[in-house]
Amino acid sequence: MKDVIKTLLVEWKGRSLPEIKDRDIDLTQYLSLGGKKVIAVTGFRRVGKTYLLLGLIKKLLKEKTREEVVYINFEDERIPLRTEFLSLLLPGMRQFSRKEAEYLLLDEIQNIPNWSKWLRRICDTEDIAIFVSGSSSKMSSMEIPTELRGRFLEVKVFPLSFKEFLKFKNLSFEVEHIHHSENEKARILNALEEYLKYGGLPEIVLSAEDKKHEIANSYYQTVVRRDVIERNRVKNEEALKALMRLLLNSTSYSISKLYNTLKSLNYAIGKTTLQQYISHIEQSYFAFSIPIFSYKIKDRLLYPRKIYFIDTIFINLFSTKFSKNYGRVYENTVAVELKRKLKYNEEIYYWKSGNSEVDFAVEQDTKVRQLIQVCYDVSDIATKERETRALIKASKELKCNNLTIITEDYENEEEVSWFGTEKKIKFIPLWKWLLTQR
Repeated sequence: MKDVIKTLLVEWKGRSLPEIKDRDIDLTQYLSLGGKKVIAVTGFRRVGKTYLLLGLIKKLLKEKTREEVVYINFEDERIPLRTEFLSLLLPGMRQFSRKEAEYLLLDEIQNIPNWSKWLRRICDTEDIAIFVSGSSSKMSSMEIPTELRGRFLEVKVFPLSFKEFLKFKNLSFEVEHIHHSENEKARILNALEEYLKYGGLPEIVLSAEDKKHEIANSYYQTVVRRDVIERNRVKNEEALKALMRLLLNSTSYSISKLYNTLKSLNYAIGKTTLQQYISHIEQSYFAFSIPIFSYKIKDRLLYPRKIYFIDTIFINLFSTKFSKNYGRVYENTVAVELKRKLKYNEEIYYWKSGNSEVDFAVEQDTKVRQLIQVCYDVSDIATKERETRALIKASKELKCNNLTIITEDYENEEEVSWFGTEKKIKFIPLWKWLLTQR
């Protein structure tokens, strides 16, 4: 194993670093923590975690050497998936380097058994700053092993925001000028259409149009195979793949409904296993679900959950039901943006009462602070009335007056009256909400 460590260190010293485009996330702000905490960069595969680490390395190398700043990718097939490799890592680095490592950056370390116990020991005994990355939620703050509690700080990485997308495409806009220029409005709507169609995964954003779907398909196959099936030792592969196709063609799900649908398609799978498979899919960051808002835990467990995907390109590529449904893509984009901006004391739900439904209820410290509807086209009077009526009904029940409807291009602030109550509702185009929200 020491030979592998030596080879990796030699290769690292001679490796050229790629061009790095800046993201809104700046890892340098965590350097002051030193070795007191492990900084975990988590998120979906190919979302840009490695490039964030390499961007940090580039900044560090302005003052440090490659011996003081060491990067290792644990998806390298030469690295044995054994705890012993971790145990030998620092002694091997000291044996083959003249200087002590001050910064250790480790990609996909969760592939190694007992990785969390090793990190805890290094935190306790070594003066070294450690950054790790992972594409499994087992490295997230929600599921972090007990031994790392209090020693772990998670940095969540999502696909490019619309702001970042524009930066990657070398497009610049002054938001206040867009409404006064038809050319500027056309430019921003064209950019938004591309963003909604092809998503925000960095490599896909920067690739030629005729390659985007091919790359997205390779991501999907890799996630299914490596991050879901192999990582979780899934036995019923065909049922798992069928489940993913069903979810991609759904806006919500319940275990019972999925079970019955799969059973009708001749897939033998129990409800408990089905729940586990959904958990595996969410652990890979490919999808996430949100429960109904209710003060009763039982309701949150029993009612269907709404399902969203980490990037809209997967809906556009693999869903047949929503292939031409902009409303679905709009809602998914809003869901991801809300997750991106979510604070530690916030949660996202949907609200439903009878036939009335509100897409998103943002709860902060047990109080709903914002209600959001996503309505692609409010030019139809019946549609507008349905959306505003549900919003006001939820507003009365949840005592929340921060009401927003996200639209394609309509912007206004209206006083709307339903149920004997008048409320102020803000209508805002999706592009503007994405560029200006908190």
